[in-house]
Order: sequence, then structure tokens, then C-alpha cells
Amino acid sequence: MKQTLGFLVVLWLVCPLFAEEPPPLALKISIPLPNVEGRFDHAAADPETHRLFFVALGNNTLEIVDLSAGKRLHTITGLKKPTGVLFLADLNLLIVANGDDGTCRFYDGTSYAERGRIAGLDDADNLRFDSKAKRVYVGYGEGALGVIDPVTMRLTGSIPLKQPPESFPWEDDGPRIFVNVPDAKQIAVVDGVAGKVLATWPLEDVRANFPMALDEKQHRLFVGCRQPARLLAFDTHSGKRVAETPINGDVDDLFFEASTNRLLASCGEGFIDVFRFDPPSGLTRTHQLHTAAGARTGILSQKYRWFCLAVPHRGMQGAELRVYTVSGAR
Repeated sequence: MKQTLGFLVVLWLVCPLFAEEPPPLALKISIPLPNVEGRFDHAAADPETHRLFFVALGNNTLEIVDLSAGKRLHTITGLKKPTGVLFLADLNLLIVANGDDGTCRFYDGTSYAERGRIAGLDDADNLRFDSKAKRVYVGYGEGALGVIDPVTMRLTGSIPLKQPPESFPWEDDGPRIFVNVPDAKQIAVVDGVAGKVLATWPLEDVRANFPMALDEKQHRLFVGCRQPARLLAFDTHSGKRVAETPINGDVDDLFFEASTNRLLASCGEGFIDVFRFDPPSGLTRTHQLHTAAGARTGILSQKYRWFCLAVPHRGMQGAELRVYTVSGAR
């Protein structure tokens, strides 16, 4: 009887260890970026050539890294508070938004020589590419989404908003763009084809709603907020909030993995938070992976199963990129 009881006690203690979900991220390599100072902003990638492009806003540079070689390839200097970056493989074109001089600058993707620029985009920020319409969107000014033809490198239109936009993902199977507008305490739903705001979803009880991630198939929009630190989920049909949960502080990037129903959130407080989404409204934080203070800019490759996080220089910690492998669905 005592032996049986002892076995059951051991089994009770061991079972949770086997039941616990393994960490979804594993650090693979750290790539140092010496002489890079200040914070990072947005990032882009060219997975086919294993290149990463990280905007070093505080350093006024764009840092280009070879992921497979684990080293810096090139630095584009002379930028003016760079904020957003895109790489368009079909055009072999790099685009960098600059907040201080209000320009979008276009660079050759091989030589990195400047090929053109658009001026007059005050406080230019985030850049996104609509692969269906073959146009680039840029957030800028006192509140607008600019529309750019990347072939001619010209501004072709502008969609007015109440305040400056932050993240703005859009539907693949529809015309809607979901725009975080933190100073207006709202999410704006924009018709990208008609170029107008269709609806606004108020956010009266939270502030600093910056990153977003869209699960189009399951009709969910996820929003990271800093004050208070919360992760929200909205029904994209009704615009109603259906779930929320605490998140670590200073969240800046948010990614949804359709294959695993996971969310990855890079938080400047010093963590990558991992959440599991259980439709229709389950939202559970499964892991808090310690990183470094101020490390809040990231980029995810779902195809190649890696996540890269930019770590700024603070104290004894030098600027670097940390590359993690991402586990697949279980």
C-alpha cells in the first residue's frame, strides 16, 4: 500500500512537467550591431536572400543583416528619424519612411543606392504593402494614410483620419483596413478601395493602442495597448470586444500565427509574451520569455519559422539582433 501511495505521489508531481507546453521560441543566434545607438522602430525582411532590414531610429540608419551568415551586411546612413521600412522583392526596392524630414526614400535592393524620394509626408511613419493592389500605404501627418505607387515612386492619394495612425493590417479577401488611431482612442475601419473611413470602434478605457494582428479567417482583430497593458480581441464583423488579457508593458509589435493559433508580442519591458487563441473568445498567455529592456521591435517569418528581435544598447548590453527558431503546431 505504501509503495502504491508513493508511486501515485511521484506520478502526481511528474505529470505537470510532461503536460507543460514547451517554449515556442528557442534562441538560435545573436548578431551584434556595434556603434548603433538609440531605439529601433520597424523592420522588414527578404527571406529568399536571408536579409533583414531594421530601422535604427535613434541612430538615423537602416541596418541590413545577413541572417544566414549572422552578420551585418550594410548600413544606410544620412536618414532623418527613420521609422518605417519595406522591401519589395519584385521591384528589388527598399523604401524607408523618415519622420523628421517627411520623406519616403527609395533604394536599390542590391547596391543600396537611392533611386528616388517623395517629400511632404510630415512625420512619416509605418509602411505597408498591399500585394493585391500593388500599392504602398504610409501613415503620416496629423492623420492620414498616404497611397504610393512604388513603380513610379509617387504619392497617388491620401485617406484622412482623425489623428496619426499606428499599425494598420488589412483583409486579403476584402477592402477593409483596420487602423489603430491612439490619440483619438479608436480603431478606424477604412475602405481601401473607396479611400474612406467606414466606421470607428471606440477605446475609451485604454490608451496607447499601437500594434495589431489580424486573424482574417476567424474574424478576429488583436490589439496591443500600453495603458493599461492589455491585449484585446475584437470581432471584425460586429466591432465588439470579445476578449482581453494582461500583457507585459511597452508592447510594440504583435504577430498572429494562423498555423498554431498563437500570438507573439514583443514588449519593451523585457519580454516576448506568447498567447494561445482558442476561438471564439479564449485568450490565454502561455509563456513570458525574458529578453532585455527596450527590446520591443520584432519581425516574424511564418514560412521559415523564425522570429527576430532588436535589442538596443543599454548599459552593458550592446545593440544586437536576437534570432529565435519558432516551434510549429503540435
